[in-house]
Amino acid sequence: MYGNDRYRIEGPTLTTTRDISNPVALQSNRWAAVAAVAVGTFLLVTAEQLPIGLLSPVGEALRVSEGTAGLMVTGASIVAAVAAPVVPLVIGRLDRRILLVVLMGLMTAANAISAVAPNLPVMLASRVLVGIAIGGFWAVAAGLAVRLVSEKAVPKATAVIFGGVGAANVLGVPLGTALGGFTGWRLAFGALSVLALVVTMILVAVLPPLVATQPVGLRQLAGQFRNPGARAGILATLLLVTGHFAAYTFIGPVLQQLSGIGAGFVGPLLLGFGVAGIAGNFLAGAVIGRAVYRTVLGIAAGLAVLVLLYPVLGHTPIGGIVLLIAWGMVYGGASVSLQTWMIKAAPTAVEAASALWVAVFNLAIGLGALAGGLVVDAFSLPAMLISAGVLLLLAAIAVWSHRPSSAEVSDSRLTHPQGA
Repeated sequence: MYGNDRYRIEGPTLTTTRDISNPVALQSNRWAAVAAVAVGTFLLVTAEQLPIGLLSPVGEALRVSEGTAGLMVTGASIVAAVAAPVVPLVIGRLDRRILLVVLMGLMTAANAISAVAPNLPVMLASRVLVGIAIGGFWAVAAGLAVRLVSEKAVPKATAVIFGGVGAANVLGVPLGTALGGFTGWRLAFGALSVLALVVTMILVAVLPPLVATQPVGLRQLAGQFRNPGARAGILATLLLVTGHFAAYTFIGPVLQQLSGIGAGFVGPLLLGFGVAGIAGNFLAGAVIGRAVYRTVLGIAAGLAVLVLLYPVLGHTPIGGIVLLIAWGMVYGGASVSLQTWMIKAAPTAVEAASALWVAVFNLAIGLGALAGGLVVDAFSLPAMLISAGVLLLLAAIAVWSHRPSSAEVSDSRLTHPQGA
C-alpha cells in the first residue's frame, strides 16, 4: 500500500477510501504510464520464458542437452522468485519510477549479453540479471495502478498492467519461437534487448514520481502465511505453475517427437496456443470477479485433464494440435485468476501478498523447468507429461480443499482490486 490510501472491507466486497491530502490522488489519470508499465511487464515475462521455444537451437549452439538448456528458464525464474520479496524490502521509500527505469535498463543489458553469449556459463549469468529485473519490476508494478489513476479507474488499470503478464505467458514464447525461427535465436534475444531499451526511455518520459510512504515490511510478508486464503492461493499457484511449466518448457520436443509435427510448424502452433490463451484470459476476466473459487478450480482441473490426456491422445498431429489449443485457452486465465484470488485473500496487504505471489509464481516456473528437464533426461517425454499432470491434479485438490465459504476468498464480486 502506498501513500495515504486506506482500505476497508465491507462484508464480502473490497472497497477503498483515498485521502485527498495525497497529491497523487488528485492527478489526472496517467494511462500512458499504465500502458508503459504493462508493456514492461510483457517484455520481462517474455524474456523469462523466451528460451522455452528456443531450447533446441540454443542447446545445439552451446553444445548442451535440451534438459541442461532448460536451466536458462530455471535460473532466471528462481532469481526472480528471490528478488520479488527482497526488492520491495530493500528499496524502502525509493521512488518507484527510478527503480522501474533501472530494472528495465538491467533487462536491456541482460538480453544483449544473452544474444552474444559464447557458452552456457555466460548465458546463465545473463539470465541471473534477467531474474533480478523480472522479480523486482513485477512485484513493484503490482501496486502501481492506485498511484496512476483515479479510484474509479483502478480496476481497469490493474487489468491493463496484469494484462502484460497474461499476454506474455501465452504469447511471449510463441512470438520468441517464431522470431528465433526466422532470424536465429541470437537475434531473438537481441530484438528483446532493443525493445527493452525503447520501453526504458518511455518509462523515463511518462512515469510520474512514485515515492512510497509505507514500504513493505517483514511483518507484512510473514503475516500472509497466517492467512488461510493466502496460503491456499500460494499452494495452488506453486503446484499449478510448476506442473504447467514442467510440461510446457518442453512443448517443442513434445510436438515434434510425440505428435509427429515438423519443426517448422512449432512456432505457428505456439502462436495459436497464445491466441487461445488470450481468449481464455478474457473469458476468465469476465467471470473471475463473481466466481473466483470456481474459476481457479476449473482452470486447475482442466489443465490436469489436458496434460494427462496428451500421452494418450497426442500421438497424432491432429490430437496434439487440439490438445495444445485447449491447453492454451485454459492456461490463459491462470494469471489473472490466481492474482485475483490473492487480492481477495489479503485486501489490506495487497502489495505484500502480491510480492509473495510473484515470488512463488516465478519459483514455480523455475522448479517446473528443472523438474521437467530431469524427468525428460532420466525417463521420457510421456513420463514428464504424466508427472506434470499429477502436479496439476494436486493443485486442483488444493483449491477444492479451500471451500468458497471462507471469508478470505469467496465467490462474491470483487469490486475494487486495489493495489494489485
